[in-house]
Amino acid sequence: MSNEPFFTRDGERFVPTQSARGPWDPKSLHGRVIVGLLGAEIERRHGEPDLIPARLTVDMYRLPDLSPVEVTTRVVRDGYRIKVIDAEFFSNGVSMARASCQLLRRTGPPEGVVWSPPNWDVPAPDSIEPPPDRRAGMGGMWAMRPISGGMGYFGPKRTWMKEVRDLVEGVPLTPFVRVAGAADFASPFANAGDKGLGYINSDVTLYLHRVPTSEWIGFEVVNHQASDGVAIGETFLYDETGPIGSAAVCALAQKRAPQPPPPPPAKA
Repeated sequence: MSNEPFFTRDGERFVPTQSARGPWDPKSLHGRVIVGLLGAEIERRHGEPDLIPARLTVDMYRLPDLSPVEVTTRVVRDGYRIKVIDAEFFSNGVSMARASCQLLRRTGPPEGVVWSPPNWDVPAPDSIEPPPDRRAGMGGMWAMRPISGGMGYFGPKRTWMKEVRDLVEGVPLTPFVRVAGAADFASPFANAGDKGLGYINSDVTLYLHRVPTSEWIGFEVVNHQASDGVAIGETFLYDETGPIGSAAVCALAQKRAPQPPPPPPAKA
């Protein structure tokens, strides 16, 4: 499996590689690389060690092709306890997506105890055999260790996921960028049914009370609802030490673009 990065750098532009292609159209980008790059640029330009990127919302209103990408950012609020950053994703000069990130300063907890759902009790990722079908990780875009259920399964689903590529060539993944890019998986994991995936998500919202401390990110589907071709999906997120947050998406019914026919066999 080649670990080609999703983007290479050309000055202020990011050039997609073939690894960044999405499932809906072979000439378009995968949503996860859009979310990941917006999160990465927000963190690179505006992150601080004492701030938690507690919420990242990305609206994806056009499907970018493999043209070079530029990301702009704007400070909405730069307070001591709360920082709010907007970012915009341009492909070939056209706005394709936008993000809003809220960064909150770490502080001490208040007094008292608040109820929260119990931690999941699942096998560690390294104790689970990898799936035999490489399509489980979209042909090597990520690594998977299914816990229960899976894509196309009708019922509860849990899995571990790990990035296997750099987002941008030569730039190590930070914990936030790792989980931001992975968060887009909430849509296919929550919204795929027994006939496969028929919804394309138009947004992702990631909530974090802490960044992950391990490479593996755990997903647990906790909700899917749909009416009139509009769906929502929600997952809890974990690392190997416990809960870290959640990811939610809204999505539209969608058909995949027809694949080009295979080339005719060569004549002898």
